Amino acid sequence: MFCDKAHTLIKELDRNRDILSPYNNDLVTEIGKEITTLIEQNQIDAQTNESRNSAGVSLIPTIRVRHAAIHRNLRCILAYHYNRLNSLRTMRWEFGSILPVEIKANLSTAESNWFAKYSSMLAKYMRSLGEDGGVNLGIDMRPPKALYIEVRCMVDYGRFELSDGSVLLLKKNSRHYLPRCECEELIRQGVFQHIVN
Repeated sequence: MFCDKAHTLIKELDRNRDILSPYNNDLVTEIGKEITTLIEQNQIDAQTNESRNSAGVSLIPTIRVRHAAIHRNLRCILAYHYNRLNSLRTMRWEFGSILPVEIKANLSTAESNWFAKYSSMLAKYMRSLGEDGGVNLGIDMRPPKALYIEVRCMVDYGRFELSDGSVLLLKKNSRHYLPRCECEELIRQGVFQHIVN
């Protein structure tokens, strides 16, 4: 029956919504072959239909059914690839530019190349923003609730100058109420601990 393999491909995609399953190259190739076969059959029937027109027998309905099957197969393949690329785009924001090994193993060569190009374009864009090497858009995926946060100093850090020019002396276990943008780097380095009320 027409489009059975394409339907199987979409069912597989639906079953694996939360994970990126291994790329099904065999099924995609079989669907491509089915599309090619249907196109060739339509071309042959279109040529023979002209000679049969005098007899009153028309192959147009058959050609239209095959044509609809070709379009359905194409839509299913496009939906499969589109959803996989959307998953990869989401994973880029979750994991960064380096994917876990178990996810990388499930990608096709074209998907790996796409992910590498997407990561490099995104990195180039982030470097072009702002000053001092750019802005990392992957730090906070949700907007902060407050511009100022309370932090505890975990080590004797010494003097720390804020962007407004004021200087703080950071001693172990001292608490400070500072702008979030000033603290993020030191929180990642382990100098500060964010105190959540």
